[in-house]
Amino acid sequence: MIGLLVRRNLLFILMSLEVMVNAAGLAFVVAGASHGQADGQVMFIFILAVAAAEVAVGLALVLLLYHRYRTLDVDMASQLRG
Repeated sequence: MIGLLVRRNLLFILMSLEVMVNAAGLAFVVAGASHGQADGQVMFIFILAVAAAEVAVGLALVLLLYHRYRTLDVDMASQLRG
């Protein structure tokens, strides 16, 4: 959470978000294992699919931002917007 709030580089923000999504998936797996059911593993597969889509969209945004503003700094991009 700190990496998401403190960092200003878009790439590091997306990596921090990815770590948080994987931690939530791990919590589902642990909860399912403690109850002896496979529901947590099924939820983790859905989380992996959503994370893969998030990475694809996030990298497209990173490339667009860098191509347009020549920086990955989120604050600089918002200042250039006007």
